[in-house]
Amino acid sequence: MSGLRTSRTRLAAAAATAVLAALSLTACNDGTGAHDEGAAATTSTSSSSAAASSGAASGSTGSTGSTGSTGSSGGRSTGGSTTGSKPAADGSASKASGASGKPVTCEGSDTRTVAAPLNRPVNHMLLTVTNTGSRTCFLYGYPAVRFGEAQSVPPVIEDSQPQAVVTLEPGQSGYASVSLSATDGSGSNGHTAKSLAVYFQGRSMSGSVGAGAHPSLPAKGVYVDDSLKVTYWQQSMNDATNW
Repeated sequence: MSGLRTSRTRLAAAAATAVLAALSLTACNDGTGAHDEGAAATTSTSSSSAAASSGAASGSTGSTGSTGSTGSSGGRSTGGSTTGSKPAADGSASKASGASGKPVTCEGSDTRTVAAPLNRPVNHMLLTVTNTGSRTCFLYGYPAVRFGEAQSVPPVIEDSQPQAVVTLEPGQSGYASVSLSATDGSGSNGHTAKSLAVYFQGRSMSGSVGAGAHPSLPAKGVYVDDSLKVTYWQQSMNDATNW
């Protein structure tokens, strides 16, 4: 009897164990236990991957922002380093200009002088002085010209005096005309001159300053007489040829 009870007890215990195992199996498969945690882990992993993808996309956009930086580079071409380099070049020009210093008196060493006979007015010649220096220069008064071996310079036509001193920026030109001889033949001591020297006056207009200029004349020379006279320096060619 006692052995029978023991067997029953063991059977009951085994049955209880089987029931517990079945309950555990049910708990694992009903979506609430370890299976749920695995799903949550999977969801969490998916979220992390999405976040990583999003971050990569952001980084990629940031890189496009870098391309935006290239755009910024493009921006630099208009307002950044390229523009900065352009003002630098301009700045160099300004510096060179600033280094030029204050204006000086125009004279033979910083100008080029050309003498050209005119058809109108007749018996006239045009003197063109161009500033070849790096600084602004002033053409004071009128040209002191000497044709050939002349010992004196001709007088100036007083009515031709301009309202302001002729100012030449580098590369600019000033003008004066020379009346070589009387058109009616009334002049005396007429002769043909083969050479010409042009001298420049200073601010005080009391004499010549600096180097003179020696523009060439036509091969046959020019005819001059005692009626020889010059105009004041003019800012424009038209003003010079009006006399």
